[in-house]
Amino acid sequence: MTQEAVLDRAGAAPRRSSGWARFASLILADKKALVGLVILSLFVVAAVLGPVLSPYDPNAMDFDMIVGPSWTHPLGTDDLGRDLLSRLIVGTQISLFVGVSTVAIALVLGVGLGVLAGYLGGWVDHVIMRYIDLQWAFPNFIIAVYLVAVLGTGLVNVIVAISLAFVDDFARIARSMVLSIKEEQYIAAARTVGVSDFRIMWRHILPNATAPIIVQATVSVSYAILGEASLSFLGLGVEAATPTWGLILSESRSFISRAWWLGIFPGLAIMLTVLSINFLGDALRDFLDVREGRGI
Repeated sequence: MTQEAVLDRAGAAPRRSSGWARFASLILADKKALVGLVILSLFVVAAVLGPVLSPYDPNAMDFDMIVGPSWTHPLGTDDLGRDLLSRLIVGTQISLFVGVSTVAIALVLGVGLGVLAGYLGGWVDHVIMRYIDLQWAFPNFIIAVYLVAVLGTGLVNVIVAISLAFVDDFARIARSMVLSIKEEQYIAAARTVGVSDFRIMWRHILPNATAPIIVQATVSVSYAILGEASLSFLGLGVEAATPTWGLILSESRSFISRAWWLGIFPGLAIMLTVLSINFLGDALRDFLDVREGRGI
């Protein structure tokens, strides 16, 4: 038998069928997940088609100031005469982009560190985990605020700050999964036939550790959206000329008593987005739990 055949039979992780048809059926059967999918899909469409759907220039100060919802302006105007609906639609782009991009960066960095720490062990594990423990001692939002204070405001710096704040979450999950998976017999067989450490980590360990990582990623997207909104609310987010949900909320503070729509609608947008992602995350967690248990 050739070495490649031995790798396929002994060194490779057990294969599973896709099972995504069952995930679709789970979504259709779960009312909360279905509602979350519909709501999130609407926000994604608004983000992708923002310039087309936006009825007015979000920064144009062409209208009467602090006018309530009407047929002309369904969500009213702000204190500078800007259309609130247009600003919220453009803000959808930024919020979803920040949520997805920050989680993608944090996932790559955190999972990479966690896999290295769990598989190599020794001093590598000690150094990486002491850094993770140090970061774990502080709330993610405090870390993000500190990094923005150091790096400065702006969209790129906000993404970097939130990403680095979430690295420890992914690193801990990845390391715990690697510690259990690397003791499996197919990993020992792969080492026996001379498979490199990199190939074992990339091909045989990481694919079997994806379930909890995916669930953490969905939860982190909602946290990242809240984090960006919170930073913008505090004046530590993107530039003032860039409309974001958090910035719109921050601008509404002085007018909340006589212009309720300025705070209610961006708050609803944040709440519905985070809620829909959490609903889908719960369904995904249930699906992956069943998949792991039944070997789908």
